Amino acid sequence: MTMWIALGIFVLTYVLLLSLPNYRSYVALASAAVFVIIGIMPVNLVFSSIDWNVLMMIAGTMGIVALFIESKMPNLLADLLMGVVPNVKWAVIALSLFSGIVSAFVDNVATVLMVAPVALAIAQKMKISPIPVVIAIAVSSNLQGAATLVGDTTSILLGGYAGMNFMDFFFFHGKMGMFWVVQFGALAATVVLYFMLYKLNQPVESMGRTKVEDYFPTVLMVGTVVLLILASFLPTKPDITNGLICVALFLIGLVRRLIKEGNAAPLSRYMKEIDWQTLMLLAGLFVVVASIREAGVIDAIAQVFVKIGSGNVFLIYTLIVWVSVLLSAFIDNIPYVATMLPVVSSISLLMGVEPYLLYFGLLCGATLGGNLTPIGASANITGIGILRKAGYDVKSSDFLKIGIPFTLAAVITGYLIIWFLWA
Repeated sequence: MTMWIALGIFVLTYVLLLSLPNYRSYVALASAAVFVIIGIMPVNLVFSSIDWNVLMMIAGTMGIVALFIESKMPNLLADLLMGVVPNVKWAVIALSLFSGIVSAFVDNVATVLMVAPVALAIAQKMKISPIPVVIAIAVSSNLQGAATLVGDTTSILLGGYAGMNFMDFFFFHGKMGMFWVVQFGALAATVVLYFMLYKLNQPVESMGRTKVEDYFPTVLMVGTVVLLILASFLPTKPDITNGLICVALFLIGLVRRLIKEGNAAPLSRYMKEIDWQTLMLLAGLFVVVASIREAGVIDAIAQVFVKIGSGNVFLIYTLIVWVSVLLSAFIDNIPYVATMLPVVSSISLLMGVEPYLLYFGLLCGATLGGNLTPIGASANITGIGILRKAGYDVKSSDFLKIGIPFTLAAVITGYLIIWFLWA
């Protein structure tokens, strides 16, 4: 009975999240509170169910991005980009590909926070809506998270469970690894994106180059990227390492700005630049997903795979990929992947097959599936939050127009390549 109650609350929560985009943070927090009040989520587990590393990283990077934007460096990058691409369509594709490359080595959310300001600057100069541009950056960032061991939390979970190292994502057992699978998926998705943006043929003309007077925020931004990459190779580190890096670098920039201006005005100015609504939304979602896991909902879903697909490798593989796509479009893929990894391992043992086909299928579906909806991945939520702060109201339909075809192109490509490589 408890499981059905939890499932009902969960479904209602996501219906409200999709239908009330301006109140998502309050819906998520209210839902989390309901799970605690009715006793499904123990009070003593609420704090630990929230991924503080993610929240700290988002808050710190938002602060660094605020300094970065104020320095006018995004405007300069926009000027440089507009000098080498023929039209807006190729400018969007270039930003999408660039964010994907960065996101293969740096957290998806951090990538969106770093690249989106450039997109906003280009859109402002060209007097076009930045909504499709930022959405393209977000989905591309999320896609490439599965490319390397350090690209996303789900990749880290798989690497730890399967005993895979960094290079195994490039070549594994003499075959192409997930990195190349993701690149083929990205290529297919980029082709789709090209045709979706065919109307954006406005010529891009250089309007001169913006003068940047303070390069320290750029140093902080580059330092964030470098330190996050270096931290990913540390064998043992605190769970909040990435968050500490981002917050520490933001505080360095803030203190420098306070000293430079000689008053406390920058403190309130930069605190306002942090998207507290997005942070509250993610905190609420962490508790909600942990609650349905406590109630056994995720475990029950996992058991369905064993019953339905027993004895047929192709059917099991297909179910794992596409059910993962659908579920990851609405629930956080981290607890889902953590739950499914031992299930996938058990299935492979029972069927006497290598588990890597199912492992890679799980990673493909769970990571890429997050692009199906605006709340399916933290990168998407962050991108929409950036647009909201810039004064743009993003409807669910705005996201779905890009997210659905982009996701289908990438997942279908990855689904086929993984099967032919590892079946």
